[in-house]
Amino acid sequence: MRPRMHRACFEETFIRHRWLQAKESACPPELSPNAHPWVGCPSWPCWGSHCTPVHTQDAGWPGRRRAWEGGLAAGPLMPFSSSQETMPQTSIVFSSILGSSCSGQVQPGMGERGSVAGSSGDLIFQEGRLISGSLEALMEHLVPTVDYYPDRTYIFTFLLSSRVFIPPHDLLARVGQICLERRQQLETGSEKAKLKSFSAKIVQLLKEWTEAFPYDFQDEKAMAELKVITHRVTQCDEENGTVKKAIAQMTQSLLLSLAARNQLQELREKLRSPAMDKGSVLKAKPPATQKDILGVCCDPLVLAQQLTHIELERVSSIHPEDLMQIVSHMDSRDKHRCRGDLTKTYSLEAYDNWFNCLSMLVATEVCRVVKKKHRTRMLEFFIDVARECFNIGNFNSMMAIISGMNLSPVARLKKTWSKVKTAKFDVLEHHMDPSSNFCNYRTALQGATQRSQMANSSREKIVIPVFNLFVKDIYFLHKIHTNHLPNGHVNFKKFWEISRQIHEFMTWTQVECPFEKEKKIQNYLLTAPIYSEEALFIASFESEGPENHMEKDSWKTLRTTLLNRA
Repeated sequence: MRPRMHRACFEETFIRHRWLQAKESACPPELSPNAHPWVGCPSWPCWGSHCTPVHTQDAGWPGRRRAWEGGLAAGPLMPFSSSQETMPQTSIVFSSILGSSCSGQVQPGMGERGSVAGSSGDLIFQEGRLISGSLEALMEHLVPTVDYYPDRTYIFTFLLSSRVFIPPHDLLARVGQICLERRQQLETGSEKAKLKSFSAKIVQLLKEWTEAFPYDFQDEKAMAELKVITHRVTQCDEENGTVKKAIAQMTQSLLLSLAARNQLQELREKLRSPAMDKGSVLKAKPPATQKDILGVCCDPLVLAQQLTHIELERVSSIHPEDLMQIVSHMDSRDKHRCRGDLTKTYSLEAYDNWFNCLSMLVATEVCRVVKKKHRTRMLEFFIDVARECFNIGNFNSMMAIISGMNLSPVARLKKTWSKVKTAKFDVLEHHMDPSSNFCNYRTALQGATQRSQMANSSREKIVIPVFNLFVKDIYFLHKIHTNHLPNGHVNFKKFWEISRQIHEFMTWTQVECPFEKEKKIQNYLLTAPIYSEEALFIASFESEGPENHMEKDSWKTLRTTLLNRA
């Protein structure tokens, strides 16, 4: 019989494990081993469920449960146009520089140490791959010339990672300056005939930028810079207007994209549910006529499918730059503030709130049931739902369900758990075992990824990872490896890997959900009343009374609080 690992233990275990990995790689991060990843980032939400654990005697716990930490998933990949009219491009293809391992541990040597490499001006290449360079050289490498157009993978990586060093509107201004300088060279040189071709390449670059990161242009400064660049470009194409036409189409698409995002955000702000008031205690027992989840859906597979619907819908509001802000937000506190920091975190916060609400809903559905027999059935039902989520590839909902069943008000129900057939739950917990940096989960995720890559149907393409673990992987990758090398170069090798992981993550969210939408079930999942922490404990203690001194003290404190309020 092993004691349950509550959330605080999970956090400390994960942080210490990655700290030891950093020490072994001889690249120690600037982080205390006990520090939470979001310490010092007040605009970031607290990931995972917030229910306070109750400490009980070890012998009182079911012998197989641990508490798990989960969180967010992710949003759609930048909508690159499949047709490249003026500049045919290969698709974005990343190959990991670091290699991969079961543990997910990043490997040492991301440019921090010397290696055999070739240089081209202020750019350093290794085996044909750009690994470092000055920020100025990297910006120049982004801008096309008469005979050169940047690789699409580089465009995505640099545009995504550059915001760590420079706000998007400043980058756009510098790109405009480089374009002007190269255009002037063509006008005064012998290659004036190639000026139109150069202009077309500039428009293509801007088109890819506006499609990949349209929110970069929400800033008035960025939009003004875009107008300046496009005005200069059109001056060389006054005869047939092909460049003007391309710019007009690009601008129209950008404005439509920005309008759609703003409308979606406004709608979600209106529908945003208020935070649970921990000071208010809901009625512990529901009316006899009030439905529970089994009264709405008794098929675990159907419920898992509807959870997948909700996951994919909510994930679609998260974009690559939101994830990169995990890195840029930390650096911007001491340097610059990228536009819309608070706004940009909203999509991540909203997705995290969904995870927390699902966990609390599971706990509510269990604790509100009066009869032990029905509580047992409810627990077994959610175990089956979590298993179906796993089979679908919806790891985030599975983690939320497991977290809900491991919240203290549910986990302490020993008499109820003693009647539950836990073999299926044991398998789920095995997959989510945090040892070896969630090796079992990462193996399952790798299998789901391979299935998705070879899939013949939309059902096989679904991969919704545990977003909280993904966020922490990006965070530690950033903290363990430096942004700059000793020679002052940007450690681009590091940003290749961060961008690769973000790009891979985004591809999983482009899958259209193949399951039929059940509005009645989704409405219940999204609007059903959720108990506060105090209400969960009250319901739990009323179902099974306190059995040790700690629980008795907690129950006494709760009753005193209720009497004082009355």
